Amino acid sequence: MKIVSLETYVVAVPPPYMGGRYWIFVKLKTDDGIEGVGEVYAASFHPSVMVAAIADVYERYLESYDPHQVERFYREAYSSGFTQRPDISMMGVVSGLEMACWDIIGKAAGQPVYQLLGGRVHERLRSYTYLYPRAKKEFSTTFFDVDVFVECAVECAAQGFTAIKFDPAGPYTAYCGHQLSMEILEFSEKLCRSLREAVGSGCDLIVGTHGQMTPSAALRFAKRIEPFDPLWFEEPVPPGQAQAMASVAGRTTVPVAAGERLTTKYEFHDLLRHGAASILQMNLGRVGGLMEAKKIASLAEVHYAQIAPHLYNGPVGAAASFHLAAASPNFLIQESIQRWEGYRRIRCDQRVGVCAGPVLGLRRLEGSRQPGLGLRGRAAILQADREPLEWWFALARW
Repeated sequence: MKIVSLETYVVAVPPPYMGGRYWIFVKLKTDDGIEGVGEVYAASFHPSVMVAAIADVYERYLESYDPHQVERFYREAYSSGFTQRPDISMMGVVSGLEMACWDIIGKAAGQPVYQLLGGRVHERLRSYTYLYPRAKKEFSTTFFDVDVFVECAVECAAQGFTAIKFDPAGPYTAYCGHQLSMEILEFSEKLCRSLREAVGSGCDLIVGTHGQMTPSAALRFAKRIEPFDPLWFEEPVPPGQAQAMASVAGRTTVPVAAGERLTTKYEFHDLLRHGAASILQMNLGRVGGLMEAKKIASLAEVHYAQIAPHLYNGPVGAAASFHLAAASPNFLIQESIQRWEGYRRIRCDQRVGVCAGPVLGLRRLEGSRQPGLGLRGRAAILQADREPLEWWFALARW
């Protein structure tokens, strides 16, 4: 079996851009007609740059090769230009192409990908969603409106979510980390208190901050949120200095999570060896692929850490995350984008019974017995800044 063609699609996401402003999908085809799809999660460059980069990596390291050779592909791309170091854009490309290889491998074997990663160890997968008040009103008018956040949280809990995430630490800036103002600290405490009162103990609170603070600022912030027992405190400091994050993790009772902006086992190992995070959030479209993510999950297991795959992209990366989670003993929870409605929708195939979407089973994702990534049916792939993608899933029960 050899890979003979590549197609790349850039797909616009409509306002309010939940899941990003665009998605990048790839489709590989083999000489015996098997097709596989993948998703590249890369935001550093314009998508037109990524399309060219995907074609370059494909031509040099995948075209005419057997799709089963995922280790060879990873090592040759990782070492491109004699770099042999983590490169988040290169690994985004590798992730999408490697994901498509696994889709082909599973289809060729007649097995879902999770069976090829060690087999299913979870019957169902718990998931959480961000609170998206901006979907109701303009974000600029709602950020400091506690009532809007509470309304969203109550709605999510009523839908069955048992965990919700929010970022109270202020709009993002290129000038992180920094100290937070007293206004932000007081608002964060008030918001956590109000959300805990609204959803009670039946719903975990997850606090995301996107690396906005210095270590000392993060400790001040942590003291404010500790009384409300969040499931985790996400990215307390910017990525790149594991020791700095460890100085926060070792002085708060709230577990620290990180990893959405990291790539390869090497960067995640750095977090683990410093004790910087006990919950790892790899993104399957950025981390280096399914095999690399599985290796990171195993490293985490050695350190008694868990994984909570990050997901702020499209449905193909989501499917890959589900397979990793299903085959990982130390899986904690999976990120979801609300209930995967509209252009993100995961549709059930009634011919095979009620399927697994984030919307079902008290926000727990049920898996697929379909071979490969479990995606089938039709996809309307449209160009960027035109119309959004409609990607229909048919994911069967386990």
